[in-house]
Amino acid sequence: MVANRLERLLEFVRDHPGDAFARYGLAMEWMRAGDSDAALEQFAQLRQRHPDYPAGYQQAGQLLIGLRRHGEARALLAAGIAAARRQGDPHAATEMQGLVDELPPE
Repeated sequence: MVANRLERLLEFVRDHPGDAFARYGLAMEWMRAGDSDAALEQFAQLRQRHPDYPAGYQQAGQLLIGLRRHGEARALLAAGIAAARRQGDPHAATEMQGLVDELPPE
C-alpha cells in the first residue's frame, strides 16, 4: 500500500513539479516509509521552490530532531519561523518556536 501511494505521488510530482502540496505529500510519504534522506531531499526541493511553505520547514525540522541533528533542525526551524511570519501564520511560528525551545543547548 505504501509503495502504491509512493508511486502515485512520484508520478504526480514528476508531472506537476511546481505543486507544493504534492511535493510536501511526497516528503511525508518518504518519512512514513522510513527513508529520511529521500524525505529531507523532497523537503529541500519544497523549500527551494516554495520558500514560504511553513509546514515543510516544521516537518523537516521534526525529522532532523528525530535524527538528533539538532544544529540543522535549529537553523531550519528558524527559517521556518520567518517563513510562517511572512505568511501571517502565527500558529505555525509558535509551534516551530516550541520545537526550538525544546532542543538541547548548543
